[in-house]
Amino acid sequence: MYNRLPKDFSLFAMIDLQLSRGTVRTYRSCLKIFFKTVRKPITENAIRNFLWNYSQKYPNKSTYSNMLKALKCYFKRYLRLDITNSFKFPKQTYTPKRVPAKEQLQEFYAALPTLKERTLFLLYATSGLRKSEIMSMKLKDLDLDSRMIIPNVHGGNTKKSWIGFFNEEAQEALEKYLAKCKQNAQYYRKVRVFNPSKNPTRWKEARERTGLNVTPRVLRDWFCCQMGELSVPDRYIDAFCGRVPRSILARHYTDYSPERLKRIYDKANLKVLS
Repeated sequence: MYNRLPKDFSLFAMIDLQLSRGTVRTYRSCLKIFFKTVRKPITENAIRNFLWNYSQKYPNKSTYSNMLKALKCYFKRYLRLDITNSFKFPKQTYTPKRVPAKEQLQEFYAALPTLKERTLFLLYATSGLRKSEIMSMKLKDLDLDSRMIIPNVHGGNTKKSWIGFFNEEAQEALEKYLAKCKQNAQYYRKVRVFNPSKNPTRWKEARERTGLNVTPRVLRDWFCCQMGELSVPDRYIDAFCGRVPRSILARHYTDYSPERLKRIYDKANLKVLS
């Protein structure tokens, strides 16, 4: 009887639970997989069998956790049923992150075929922001002169964002990219700085060509490691990456003011291409 996803589930998740649109999209995708696989009646045992098969097909613990979060949100929070209460989230094990060397990033950068992809690469690598924050960035969120980005994508309470910066290499690429858009009469029609790619396989092709597994997430990790090597304190790296709770930002605003963060970022003198 619970084999359809009601249209008002998304509204409930965003308004009642204050989840972001991105989180709700993820939950809806997970639930579509669930309802496509499990037929009515949906029981606790049916969910258990589904989760077992799902964990065998997708052994990654984060993937499993996302599915379980979606099921608990739908059945426990939305339908107020207790059929998911017995299911626990897997314990996350810490594994040291291995990030590419700067020379490898330069090799991957050279394999990217377009100005747009190279600009995105430099923004990911020098800002530490999430892919969603860069891809949803609007012209009004961008201060080219100060090399500052004010992300405005998280309407939910699962992720945070503050202020990001990018270096001169990314600034030069971004100026060229926007100038090219302006020449093509696209600039004044643009709401977002980057429209979704018509050819999303370009990064995949660069990975295959170089043998390097470079993704926006890998570049975010590289940013954190590199800034640490440049003696930037962890609390400021967390601020650049949007990992500082809003309550702390409010209580310690002078420590995290845009002016102070800009001085700390510039002093690090982060470089990717040289």
